[in-house]
Amino acid sequence: MSKTKYAIGIDFGTESGRVVLVDVATGEEVATAVHPYGDGVIDEVLPGTDIRLPPDFALQNPADYIEVLKVAVPAVLQQAGVSADDVIGLGTDFTACTMMPIDEEGVPLCLKPEWRNNPYAWVKIWKHHAAQPEANELNRIARERGEEWLSRYGGKISSEWLFPKIWETLNKAPEVYEAADRFIEGADWIVLQLTGNERRNSCTAGYKAIWEKGTGYPSEDFFAALDPRLRHVVDEKLSRDIYPLGGRAGGLTEQAAQWTGLRPGTAVSIGNVDAHVSVPAATVTEVGRMVMIMGTSTCHMVLGEEKRIVPGMCGVVEDGIIPGLFGYEAGQSCVGDHFAWFVEHCVPARYEAEAKSRGLNLHQLLEEKAAALRPGESGLVALDWWNGNRSVLVDVDLTGLLLGATLLTKAEDIYRALIEATAYGTRIIIETFEESGVAVNEIVATGGLPERNKLLMQIYADVTGRTFNVAASGQAGALGSAMFGAVAAGKAAGGYDTIFEAAKHMAHLKDEAFHPIPENQAVYDRLYAEYKILHDTFGRGANDVMKRLKRLKAEVLGVA
Repeated sequence: MSKTKYAIGIDFGTESGRVVLVDVATGEEVATAVHPYGDGVIDEVLPGTDIRLPPDFALQNPADYIEVLKVAVPAVLQQAGVSADDVIGLGTDFTACTMMPIDEEGVPLCLKPEWRNNPYAWVKIWKHHAAQPEANELNRIARERGEEWLSRYGGKISSEWLFPKIWETLNKAPEVYEAADRFIEGADWIVLQLTGNERRNSCTAGYKAIWEKGTGYPSEDFFAALDPRLRHVVDEKLSRDIYPLGGRAGGLTEQAAQWTGLRPGTAVSIGNVDAHVSVPAATVTEVGRMVMIMGTSTCHMVLGEEKRIVPGMCGVVEDGIIPGLFGYEAGQSCVGDHFAWFVEHCVPARYEAEAKSRGLNLHQLLEEKAAALRPGESGLVALDWWNGNRSVLVDVDLTGLLLGATLLTKAEDIYRALIEATAYGTRIIIETFEESGVAVNEIVATGGLPERNKLLMQIYADVTGRTFNVAASGQAGALGSAMFGAVAAGKAAGGYDTIFEAAKHMAHLKDEAFHPIPENQAVYDRLYAEYKILHDTFGRGANDVMKRLKRLKAEVLGVA
């Protein structure tokens, strides 16, 4: 048995599961494996059928999550030549809200033959937006009733969250609602599969299920006001037992040990959310330092010593990220997806040919060409709402806008304008936090985008006027999960007793940083002023053309 001890972190993302094997003493990531989900994001047709999904659906197959355990965990052990005897702990994180209906044994309904053809029996992932009507009604009723908890979430509950999704199932497929013994977050379901213990975590409960430490869930009267059938939804379909982050959920079962190649009884931490678990992995365990997890979407996380109400935030939760502090979350629904959409649908063939001849992918070619442009040179400004607006407007029915295009506009002009649009959206979020008394003194970026696109990072620094540091790990979610796995194991087993101790040893920043360039800042201040006008005009009700067009589309498609 080696003196070196390891922890494993598993990050269940939107398209794949990522696993890292980490040296507990230093945070060195000694092996990494990524396993793409076989069915990916299911948003058009149910797998193995010709059943087409309604608009705004985004589902997953939970069997794909088990494949990550079977394939990627053994892969990192083999890659590093590490014995399972030296792995002291395992932690996991998930996108959220990732909700699934399960039976009494914890089996997802969609894996049972009798429910496989019903879309509502499948996993609804974070970007499932078909519950917007339920979210709208929930918010209306909460406002009319003067529900105090609504202010903790910026005044609006998102369609991405737990209760709108549950209510949508009740409205559209009551037979699934009745058949479900309970609804559970993916973050908690995977821990159930690993340990045999259902341990619902405080992070998803607080940020996605309107739960608060000390007061619990909203009242039964509130749920009954939504729908009399929901009066007892918490006791009938959820659980009031919520567990704090950093705790030990249990040890690996014999079955999970066979899947992973690890030892039975290996410590498993309470589940977590991908964005929130990335905060300590980015070295942040104190107030005033914002962590931005930048990928298909972006989450903005910052810590505070007291509870403040911030318009349009996704939530403020005591102990929701780091014990003893209030964790604030905001976000943008469309960032990496924004750029991917453009590359997949709007780039001329000659660009593809040039990229291929030079051994580049299209993102690399467009970044190079866009970097040659000066701020303002394209004459374009865009709104970053291709997948709705999460913060600060909290409205999935908003859509994208590009202004200023001419017959001379090139692909790189638009690509840069889309990057700039996401940076403007981040600036609005930062300013809203600061106006509400939550300090943002420093920013640490992590996720896939900071690793791949230096132009993007420089634009963000220029637009926000702030220096951007970058976390050393390109897999902050998985690293953060491994850190919590080391805490679940505890000091006696070679890990740590607190996440603060784990962060001191296992989390690091890169040496490089992106500083604002004053002359770029000056131009971007002017462009940002134009963005804000468009933002408020189309996002705050002065012109609801986006929603009217969306309704017309639904009518034409016959899904209104």
